Amino acid sequence: MIKVGITGGIGCGKSTVCRLFAQKGVGVYDSDREAKRLMNADAALREAITRRFGEEIYSSGELDRKALAEKVFTDGEALKDLNALVHPAVMRDFDAWAERQESNYVLLESAILFEAGLQDRVDHTIVVMAPESLRVARAAKRDGCSEETIRRRIAAQMPEEELAKRAEQVIVNIKEEDLEGAVNYLHHLYEMEAKKASLNK
Repeated sequence: MIKVGITGGIGCGKSTVCRLFAQKGVGVYDSDREAKRLMNADAALREAITRRFGEEIYSSGELDRKALAEKVFTDGEALKDLNALVHPAVMRDFDAWAERQESNYVLLESAILFEAGLQDRVDHTIVVMAPESLRVARAAKRDGCSEETIRRRIAAQMPEEELAKRAEQVIVNIKEEDLEGAVNYLHHLYEMEAKKASLNK
């Protein structure tokens, strides 16, 4: 099974690109969404988070996201500790999920693919990019936040130039109708590689 990591900063349109791959029958694993699920559903992960952050984090039986956010976003060490607990659980879940997929390759969608070192767990990497003004407009419309808030979030993420240097493939997302060609090209590339790999088994 070929695994492809896909990332991009806020407002780049990463989810739009993933949707186009999904329409071709490709399995897409949303690591941000699944991490939230696992923090409630994975007993071992819950226990580890409780040990590190206190029982009040699950005082209502479910993870108190607001309380956790207050702890980790004001303390760099706490955020590192949380990521060190969550990322291995997510990758175990991703690997098990990938084994159940019927597509020739799968996508791991992660906003922090390189920051979390997850690029070492996939065979190929894609970054989705867009001009900052467009990213701000998209994110402000989607999240109902001010432009200033969005720009602060962008500043806190890995710069696009750095992402582009690290990724094997770059998709520039300005108009959705222009994405089809890039997605078709990469889909063909990964399908061919998967077929070659199955012949060599």
